[in-house]
Formats: sequence, C-alpha cells, structure tokens
Amino acid sequence: MDAIPNYQLRVKNPGLCDTSVTQYSGYLDTAEDRHFYFWFFEARKVKREDAPIILWLNGGPGCSSFTGLLMELGPCRVTKGGNSTDYNPFGWNDRAHIIFLDQPTNVGFSYGKDVFSSIAAGKDINALLQLFYKSFPEYANSELHVFGESYGGHYVPAVAKAIHEANTELEQKRSLSLLTVSEEEQRRLPLASIGIGNGIVNPLVQFKSFSTMACNSTYPPVLDQKTCDKMDADYPTCARLLKECYKWGTTDKCTAATNFCYPTIKGPYMDTGRNPYDVRRYCIGNGLCYEIEDDIDTYLNNPAIQRALGAEVAHFESCSDKVGTGFSLSGDHSKPFHLYIPPLLADNIRVLIYAGDADFTCNWYGNKAWSLDLEWLGKAEFNAASDRAWLVEGKDAGEVRTHGNFTFLRVFGAGHMVPYDKPKESLDMVNRWLAGTGRVVFSQQKGTVKAEL
Repeated sequence: MDAIPNYQLRVKNPGLCDTSVTQYSGYLDTAEDRHFYFWFFEARKVKREDAPIILWLNGGPGCSSFTGLLMELGPCRVTKGGNSTDYNPFGWNDRAHIIFLDQPTNVGFSYGKDVFSSIAAGKDINALLQLFYKSFPEYANSELHVFGESYGGHYVPAVAKAIHEANTELEQKRSLSLLTVSEEEQRRLPLASIGIGNGIVNPLVQFKSFSTMACNSTYPPVLDQKTCDKMDADYPTCARLLKECYKWGTTDKCTAATNFCYPTIKGPYMDTGRNPYDVRRYCIGNGLCYEIEDDIDTYLNNPAIQRALGAEVAHFESCSDKVGTGFSLSGDHSKPFHLYIPPLLADNIRVLIYAGDADFTCNWYGNKAWSLDLEWLGKAEFNAASDRAWLVEGKDAGEVRTHGNFTFLRVFGAGHMVPYDKPKESLDMVNRWLAGTGRVVFSQQKGTVKAEL
C-alpha cells in the first residue's frame, strides 16, 4: 500500500466457526517487524455494502480477542473440551461485519517487536485499518465502530484518538493542498462510534468504587466491612499517586501508582479466590477464572485448526504474561484515557459505555462515576438526565442514561463479559446502537418507560 509503505496483508479463508458467511483470517504486517493476526466475519442479515464494521479488542493487557470470538460475541462458541465450535445465534455479526484483532504484538497469534503502550498500539491499529479498507474496497462505505472490554478502556480511546487525529490532519492538509503523493492514497477512516464494556478508563475515579462493589453493592457482600473500610482509608494515597501520574505521565510516577493502588485497593478481593469478573462466582479453570478459556486454548492449539487459520505462532495462549508485565512496568495501567473521549464527542462521534453490574474488577459503579465526572460540552445535561429502563422483549434488562451522543448503560445480571452472561441482551444492545443515532427514544410499554439506544 503506497500510503503506508512496507505494510502488507496476507489472507486466507479458514472455513471454520460459521461457514454460512464470508470470512477471512491472516496477518496485517508492518514495516516495524510487527505482525497482527485478525479473523474477519461478514454480517449475517445485512448486505455487504450496507453493513457497518465492528473492530473488537479484548483487554488484559495481553489477552487475545479470541476470548471475544469463541466465548462471547463471535459467530460461534467453542465446545466443552475444545474439540469444535457451536453456532452462536447471538453473534454480533448479526447486522455487522466484525474484525477480531490480536493486539498488541505477541498477543494470541500476533508476533514481532514488542509494544507496551496503548497509544503506540492505537497508532498501529489506525495504520492497519487504512490497509484493511484499501485492500477490501467492497467495504469502503462501511461505518467503523471500535469496541472493546476491560483494558479496552485504554485501547479503544487510544485507537479512536489515533484515527480521529489522523482524519483531522488529513482533512486539514487536503484543504490546504499540502498532501504528499503517498498521503493522497490515504483515506478518512469512517469512525462513527466507540463502545467500551466494563472498561478501565479513568483509574482515579474508578478505584474509589472497589469498596462499594465488595461490600455495599446490589449483590451480597464479598468482603467484611472492616476490610472495605481499610480500602477506603488507603484510597487517598492511591488518589495522590494517580494524580501525580496524570500530571506528569512519566513511567516512574505511573508505576508508583500501579504498584500501590492495585495490590492495596484491589488486592483484598483478589485474595479471596472469588471470581473478580463476577462477584456471584468462585474462580475456576485457568487464570481467567472460566473453564471455557481452557477450551479455547485447546481448540487453538490443535495443529489442524492452526493450519486452517494460517497461524504462524505454534503455541497459543489466551493471555501473555510478558505483554501484561510490559504494560505494567511502562506505567500504562494508571494513565488517564478518559481524556481522549471529549474530542470525539465534540466531533459527533458516538460513545457507548456499558457495564455488567456483577463485575468487580471494572465495576459499574466506577464506570458510571467516571462517565458523570467526564468534562465535555454536554456534561451538565448528561448528569441531569434520568436513568431509564432498558427493556428487551418486555423485560427489564438494565438502565440507560443518554444525552446527545454519549450513553451509559448498566446491564442487569451480567459480569465482566456481558455477551457471555447476557448474549440475547448484548445483541439487542449492539443492534440498537448500530441502528440508532445515539439519542434515547422513549415509548410507553406496559406502563414502563422504555429506553432505546
């Protein structure tokens, strides 16, 4: 691709998972010796040229997006034992094309030169999306929606920042006739919205919520009140360190915040053996606390499956300790990624923050708190808005608050991985979001105010 020299796309059709739709898998290669693995599925019910594209990113940092694909929102789910997959009727490719991307490098089937910064990873993804749209002109008119969960609260704003800034620079140079020959080949990526599910976005605000989720949530308490009081007593020190990280942004300031806040504020819960992604459960299976993750590893370490996928990494791991440690040591964990959202809102890019209300590690209290705290042009109106009932097939599925192009959605009865716990409801959510304008439309249904995204 001339606009991005020395980038290339290597593609094959794996014929796995959901063979009823067109699919591609392979590698997006960069000039910097970074090779990003992706698996793409077309929409089931919408014509190719009419369907939007969702880019899906799992978190960690260091966890493969195959968790999203084979456990949560993909067209199929891995079977018990990891020998095959079953059709998922609630796959998010119902009305959208989806790209599942393993990033940054050395996550899942991706490999190459290390990246331990969300901002740097975001710039890579912007370049890769340029390559994708160039290589598949049949999707040229497909709106782009960047979604992710967990550490996606860092990744998604970073990706959106990279896309938005590149789009703005391109438009400015084009208006002034300052584009180089290679830049003329670039395109404005059609970023329409971002979505963050149970994300860590603004640690300063979110760390204050952990004691509430552990002792005073809508679910039975997990910790005793004395322990939660100690967490509250330690929060001011955590907040001071996070503020220094926010102010200076240096590795030493940000790692100091990470090294104090995570073990001190989150540690007491983690020591219980309970599932940090769902306060209703104990941790089972591998380090991610779900047995299905072991099944994903088994499936993707089958040599026949790897050959079909075109994978070039012999041993698949759901999460990379090396990448996770690298991000921690770089100070990336404690940095303020909410700061990249107001410019998106100001440019009419829609923003959806959704959170399952049984999650501890990126709980809904903290996600709602930072959403209310966010400094943007519509803050006063958003904070003054009411929480409305979200109904799915006439049943309460959650509550939603919207003003303009900013929406917060609490999902009842879901843990950290909303599409896993509430597949039908999550598909309703994303289909409404993709079809909507970002404004809430109310109608009376059985005496209850119904909210539509």
